[in-house]
Amino acid sequence: QVQLVESGGRVVQAGDSLRLSCAASGRGISVYTMGWFRQAPGKAREFVSAISWIRDNTYYADSVKGRFTISRDNAKNTVYLQMNSLKPEDTAVYFCAARRGAYSNNDYDYWGQGTQVTVSS
Repeated sequence: QVQLVESGGRVVQAGDSLRLSCAASGRGISVYTMGWFRQAPGKAREFVSAISWIRDNTYYADSVKGRFTISRDNAKNTVYLQMNSLKPEDTAVYFCAARRGAYSNNDYDYWGQGTQVTVSS
């Protein structure tokens, strides 16, 4: 069992940077693929980024590629999402997720409660 707690969400202006954190407890995350998803009001939840436990391979949605960076610190059981050049369309609740096994952009076993990111224009 893995518990995930996101933090770092807040209101920022377009062009700003923000770093989200996801703290995991219950079991070390070193053997999990960790992902970030987001859900904007009235829209379905969408994949943002993931980092595999295999060689820390990273994956990004086209909409955030080049602006967002995912990383993990297994010693701290924490995953980060560095978000640069934020746009109003990045406004959403951001969720951290974990899955056993290799990369996936939609099939995760554990989810956090989410943290709100609001980007004002």
